[in-house]
Amino acid sequence: MSTSGLNMSRRIRRTPYTDRVEQHGVRGFSVVNHMLLPKAFAPSVEEDYWHMREHVQIWDVSCQRQVEIKGVDAARLVQWMTPRDVGKARVGQCLYVPLIDDKAGMINDPVLLKLAPDHFWLSIADSDVLLWAKGLALGAALKVSVREPDVSPLSVQGPKAEDLMAKIFGEEIRKIRFFNFDYFDFQGTRQLVQRGGYSKQGGFEIYLNDSALGSALWDVVWEAGQEFNITPGCPNLIERIEGGLLSYGNEFTLENNPLECGLGKFCDLDTATEYLGRQALQAIAAQGHAREIRGVLFDGGPCPPCGKPWPVHAVNASGVQIGRITSAAWSPRLQRNVGLSMIEKAFWNPGQAVTVCSADGMQRRGEVCTLPFP
Repeated sequence: MSTSGLNMSRRIRRTPYTDRVEQHGVRGFSVVNHMLLPKAFAPSVEEDYWHMREHVQIWDVSCQRQVEIKGVDAARLVQWMTPRDVGKARVGQCLYVPLIDDKAGMINDPVLLKLAPDHFWLSIADSDVLLWAKGLALGAALKVSVREPDVSPLSVQGPKAEDLMAKIFGEEIRKIRFFNFDYFDFQGTRQLVQRGGYSKQGGFEIYLNDSALGSALWDVVWEAGQEFNITPGCPNLIERIEGGLLSYGNEFTLENNPLECGLGKFCDLDTATEYLGRQALQAIAAQGHAREIRGVLFDGGPCPPCGKPWPVHAVNASGVQIGRITSAAWSPRLQRNVGLSMIEKAFWNPGQAVTVCSADGMQRRGEVCTLPFP
């Protein structure tokens, strides 16, 4: 097992599944929300990609921490944090919600789970949403509790995920619709299971409520998954890019607004919904945003890892820079490189010819395309 140069200490939190992850030969970790995230098991990202598209994988995504907001003013605080109207959300429903600050800058893009009219979880990407939510609640003197509960998601992803989950939890699990959840028994405990996950191959996330059960849950899923050719895995870079799944800190940061991120359909701009940053977001919408995330297909053989953004230049426009590739990988399915980039408005139409300047010094020809990739 490699920790990829990480200096392991209490500052980097292990997960309820880390022991099992190490036993299964994890080849490296990243750190998200101060917690370990496995980054590789298979010999190559391409091998992992094909396996996930054809079979099923078990992922330790405990780093996808929950910010629990509960109390009389819980719904008010949640709405104050996002431009998406959450007032009509049902108990048992999940919503993808951009979170913005007073200048409409993106703070995070979590999944919101409505557990009760006065009880919510924000399942967050990598940022300090917990402290931000606490600050908003204290500043407005809201009657809420804001905390991180002992909840550690275990993800089951791939086309065989539903059959595997039905084997473990029973046929009722097939009735859960996408971005909805229900509760199921696990060793005498009540556990939340949601249909969704950080892939486009279909799957479920088990929001384990009690870290002491981590190894037991992993073992049950692993044993049940043998007939489905299960392997340990993690979010796959190729599949993420092809599916147009954005990564906070890579594709966008606090410097970007939800319209630039292609999240306008999740923003309420015209009704009376009250949220932080509303005036700023309305002003941006009225003026028109100047750039937006697009896909870029490009040639030149397999590209190197994209450790820092690569310039994207327009062809036949005096070579002006029109964007920066922030995530990129070779797609064995498309036999071309796929990348994600903020593209300037004048050049974001599909088919726009571009040159990508990759880290190996190559000038790679390609074109802008819509997301997800074909």
